[in-house]
Amino acid sequence: MHDVIVDMSEEKCHMDELLTSEIVEAMGVSQPAFEEVQCIIGRMPTVQELSTLLAMWDANGRQQSLYGWLRGQHHLVEKNEYLYTGTDECHKDIREPRVKDCITMARELSISLGLQSLSETSFSRGENLYMVGNVSTQFLDSEYARRCLHIIADPVKMATVDEDIAYHELILGSLFDAGVITSRRPIGRGGLFASLVDGCRRSKVGFDILTCREIRLDAFLFGEDPGRFVVSLSESQDDLFLLKLCEARVNCCFLGHATKGRVLVDDMDFGDISLFLSITNQ
Repeated sequence: MHDVIVDMSEEKCHMDELLTSEIVEAMGVSQPAFEEVQCIIGRMPTVQELSTLLAMWDANGRQQSLYGWLRGQHHLVEKNEYLYTGTDECHKDIREPRVKDCITMARELSISLGLQSLSETSFSRGENLYMVGNVSTQFLDSEYARRCLHIIADPVKMATVDEDIAYHELILGSLFDAGVITSRRPIGRGGLFASLVDGCRRSKVGFDILTCREIRLDAFLFGEDPGRFVVSLSESQDDLFLLKLCEARVNCCFLGHATKGRVLVDDMDFGDISLFLSITNQ
């Protein structure tokens, strides 16, 4: 037992050590990616910090290069605040919901909004679903905050992203015209979840997604940060889609797939898609 304790202590010390070029090379991290890590953290990272970043990248499906993913993630946070620690100063007084807590809230938001689709296109069963743009980190100015948390005023001022929106619309419009993606819709009222429901409304399919656990669950699902889009595409177009976004330096996040009719979030069954549609939208 004593030997095991010593080994664990040595492992912890190793993980807290500063990296050397030999360790970085052994971990398979390119020099540009390593320099980006240093820029984000603001200093030379430890083995533990780089290991955490690699685990986060792996959990995101490695849908783009580590360097490209880090560049995209850099826009989400302030310097020295990259690694998620489970604390959120902006929302510290608001308890983060569990996945099952979101079922009732998601139904209330989706039905009450009565959203009308801005596009005639819908998801088709089996298609891959992506979110294009930066992951939402805010939710204080949203339907979720007003309806579920009863927050009247938003103390956070959102920066304008008009140029990002126009650029993303241009890129996605080109990909749609070329047949690479089959649908794209902006994320607006109700956040990502409402946009996914809207994409299912005409075809009556469902969706199976995994959330990004480096971000609060309610911010990921219900945040309304502008400049983001949900797109669907066939699996055969996946590589080309990711290549074109990488060339355009546009960040994206793989969500999951369109399903026969059920809604699943982080492997929890939210029910049939019809439960999230108002009578006028069914």
